[in-house]
Formats: sequence, C-alpha cells, structure tokens
Amino acid sequence: MDSGEYGRHYVKAHWKSCRRSIGSALLLFDRDEKLEAKKEENIPMVEFIAVVVIRISNWLYRWSNPKCNGKLPPGTMGFPIIGETCDFFKPSEFNDIPPFLKTRMLRYGPLFRTNILGSKTVISTDPDVNFQIFRQENTCFESGYPDIFYKVFGRDNLLMDAVNLHKYVQKITTELLGTEGLKRTMIGVMDRAVRDHFILKASQGSFDVRKEVDSLVLAYMTPKLISSLKSETQSKLMDSLNDMSLDWFQSIFSLSTWKSLIKVMKSRGEALQVMKDALRMRKESREKQGDFLNTMLEELEKEDSLFDQGSAIDLTFLLSFVSREGTSRCTALVVKFISKNPKVLAELKREHKAIVENRKDKEAGLSWEEYRHNMTFTNMVINESLRFTNSTPLLFRKAVNDVGIKGYTIPAGWIVAVAPAAVHYDPEIYENPFEFNPWRWKGKEMVWGSKTFMAFGGGVRLCVGAEFARLQMAIYIHHLVTYYDFSLVQDCEVTRTPFLQFTKGLLINISKSSTN
Repeated sequence: MDSGEYGRHYVKAHWKSCRRSIGSALLLFDRDEKLEAKKEENIPMVEFIAVVVIRISNWLYRWSNPKCNGKLPPGTMGFPIIGETCDFFKPSEFNDIPPFLKTRMLRYGPLFRTNILGSKTVISTDPDVNFQIFRQENTCFESGYPDIFYKVFGRDNLLMDAVNLHKYVQKITTELLGTEGLKRTMIGVMDRAVRDHFILKASQGSFDVRKEVDSLVLAYMTPKLISSLKSETQSKLMDSLNDMSLDWFQSIFSLSTWKSLIKVMKSRGEALQVMKDALRMRKESREKQGDFLNTMLEELEKEDSLFDQGSAIDLTFLLSFVSREGTSRCTALVVKFISKNPKVLAELKREHKAIVENRKDKEAGLSWEEYRHNMTFTNMVINESLRFTNSTPLLFRKAVNDVGIKGYTIPAGWIVAVAPAAVHYDPEIYENPFEFNPWRWKGKEMVWGSKTFMAFGGGVRLCVGAEFARLQMAIYIHHLVTYYDFSLVQDCEVTRTPFLQFTKGLLINISKSSTN
C-alpha cells in the first residue's frame, strides 16, 4: 500500500470514528435535553403537591389549635371532622364515670376542650365551674345543642331555645306538668293508670318494666295532649310515638345506629303529621277541648305569642317524648335497685303501708298530700336512683361571647357541656359514691337542681317534666311495694353509650301481696 492509499484509508477510518463520536454526543445531548424538559414539566406538579401539603398541614394545625382570644382549656380536638366523637360513644359501665370523661379528667383536669358531635366543645366536671355557667345563663351562655338534636326534635322547639323562652314554655305547660296541674288533675289519672296496669300484669306473668312503663305513660299522656282523636288515628299516633327513643344515640359507625335514627325520623314525621291534621281540624271546628292542643290554639291566637304553628306542634311532640323516655328508664332502674336491696325494700313497704293504714277511705287513690308529706324515704330512694343513673350524660349550653373561667377563655359560639356524672360520683361530695345508699339523703333538702345534684339539669333551665317524673316513680313504687310481692325473672345489664342502654329487658313477676 502506497502512502497515498494509506492516507485515504486513515482519513476514512478516522471520519467513521468521528461520526460515531458525534452521533453518540448528539444522542447524549438529546437525552439530556429530554431529561431537562421532563424536569421542567415536573416542576409545576411538584409545586402543586407542595401547595396541597402545606394547605393540609395548615388546616390540620388550625383544627388542632383553634383560634382563641385568650388561653383555651387543655385538651385535644381529635381527628378532623369527627373529632373525638368515636371515643365519646364508646360503651362504658353503668356505675362509673364514663371513660371518655375519666381519662381526660386525669390528663387535663376538670375543664378540658374537645370536639364531639361536630361541635367545638368545652366540658366541665368541676362543680364550681358548673355553678358559674348556670349562674351566667342568658348573659354569657344560652341554650345550645349539637345539630343532630335539632334534626330529631326540630329547630322550632322552644324547650331547646333561650332562657326567656324556656320560662315561657314552663308557664304554658304548667297546667299539664306543673305542680298545680299535677295536683289538680294528673295525679288521679296517673294513680288509676298504674293501679290498672298492675292488676293486668298480675294475671299475665312476667313483663319488662321499662317497656311497660313507657307504654303506660304514653297511653294516658296522649289523650291529655290531643283528645277526641278517632281510635284509629290515636292508635297510629301512639305507634309513632312509641318508636321514639334515645336508643339511636350511639356510635355513628354502627349500622344499628343509622337504622334506629332512620326509624326515629320516619316516626317523628308521621307523628307530626297527625298533630298538624288535628290542629287544623280543631281550628276549623272551633271546638274547645280540655287538652294541651287547646292550650296551644289559645296561645296562637294571642298577639304577643312567641309560637307559630310549627313551634306549637314541635312542643306538643316533645312533651310526648320527655314525659316518658327518661321516666321509664329511671323507673326500671328504681325497681332494679330495690330488688337487690332487701333493707331498702323493707323500709319502703313500711312507709307505704303506713300511708294506706292512715287513710279514712281504704279504697281511695294516692293523694297529693300523701305524696308530698308522707313519702320521705321514697323521695330519698328516688334521689339516690337519679344520682346513680345520670340519665342526662351532658347538659349543653353555648357561649354567647368570649367567657373567662378559671384562667381560661371559652370562645364565643363554642358548646359548653356540664357532666353530671363526674359530680354525682365525686367521693368528696358523696361518700362511697358507687354504693346505692338512700340514707345518705336523710335530713337533706330534696333540691332538684344544685351545684352537687343535677338530675334534672341546672340553673334556670330545670327540666319542665321534673315534678312529673318524680311523681310517676313515686306512684309506681307505691302500688308495687304496697299491694304486690315481686321478684326478678331476668336481670338486665345497663351500659352507657352515652345514654342509658338496656342490653335486655328487666323482667319481673308480681303477685298479690299476702299481707293485703
């Protein structure tokens, strides 16, 4: 090979090598450009994710640390949206402070914040703080409930409204549930109904105390609320009202809760429709009846009335509920307590047989004077039962403005909940609080609402049915221990979720007392 040919071959080979190098370089450059392009494309996505993370973090921080113009009580707000509602609904033992309260009292003290039932809430277990809350009612605090209560009972319900309206409602309902109304007309109706109830049950075998008292109260209260209904219509109304209970108020994650709530809402709608039809017909006919519906019609015709048709119907409906729901549960628990305490039962028998022996007419029914003046121990038993049962787990109020209590600030709009159980089970107030001991009330004034006893609420918003409930329990005890012997056929376990729940019926057998 000559030098010229060698040179051409060398150049050719070198050129191929250069082309390969240039090609590789171009490929690398193209790849880098594509990677850079991809990086540039990913920058907006990264920025978007960063913004989302920051906003979620900020939202979580604001959820956990609500705004306050002072120092919030200690506590936590739980998970977003649901808060600590799941813990609040956890079943607990009947004769103890609910764990939801107990664990937070130990961790944060007697005043703490939380979020339950969709509401920012401060819970008080301190008697002194409770007293301040009730004392400042209608100034710093007003009636306020989580939305779920308004959905079931109606937003027009005046029993769930401000204090001045509550007083107005108490005045309206006094003829039915107030002392004078009970004394003048209701005690005779209640006494006859309970007497007939026991006569019937003595011939039928065992029965569930709670369910029967529920039906008993419903049977004589319905005509007092709305009289002159056709038998078919009254039966329909009573069926709808009978489906109304607080059994639905349990864990929101339980299917049975939603089934019960749907049933309650459906029954409420049906009951309200019957009441609306009755009100319309009464308006058209202008008939006067001695019932609560007639009272409501008279109120609606007043120029200064606080009622409209919706609130009038809602109040009638609510009275049908409150007059029996808590009463039937508490009556069942009274029977449970006295059946397990022979000494208590013996003292009750002594007191009530003395009442009958001192009557001029042995066939006469229970009188108001006997109830008021000759049932000292019975009222001690009722008080102890109410203290023990805590049928109302929380008493709700709402802060009207920012309120300072014990160095903390409760922000305006927050729910404030007083927990009676923490007070009723406080060993510094009640010695051996988990012992059923009616004698602890000996010599004490039977105050219905005080700093240390809140069975019927507190402050100026005491339950309008408080006297009615006590009277119903007293009449039931009177007939049971005076004229009958009884025994438990089936005991029942009672839990809180947070309202009292009976796992099964409290079944008793009764027979005519051998001493009568």
